[in-house]
Amino acid sequence: MSLPVPDGVLAAVRDFVARIDALDPSAPLLGDLTICLSGRESRLALRAPVARALVEALRGYHDPRDRGRCDHCGGPQLDDNFLCRDCGRPNGLFGQMLAEQAARHAAPAATSATPVGEGRHAQAEG
Repeated sequence: MSLPVPDGVLAAVRDFVARIDALDPSAPLLGDLTICLSGRESRLALRAPVARALVEALRGYHDPRDRGRCDHCGGPQLDDNFLCRDCGRPNGLFGQMLAEQAARHAAPAATSATPVGEGRHAQAEG
């Protein structure tokens, strides 16, 4: 995804304010909202409904890359597999399942030191 150019950001904010203001143009004025990007400035009247809508939009936004915080170290960087990029541990139910599976895994038994031909399946000499 390409980054929006300053004109696109300013236009989006202006359109948002205009769309909400059109619903209640006589709402109380709280002040001005000024946005300045790359030398371009936009000053907009900030009415109460616009302020509420802006706060709700900003607080309600969820970045799809945000997968929560690590249960172990509190770090905010969980990858697509819910492994923490900060401490390296798996997180959540997935992490719990991996830890349980790893705890049940036993290393393969060591090869017997019994010399060849002396085991229980050795053929009897006859």
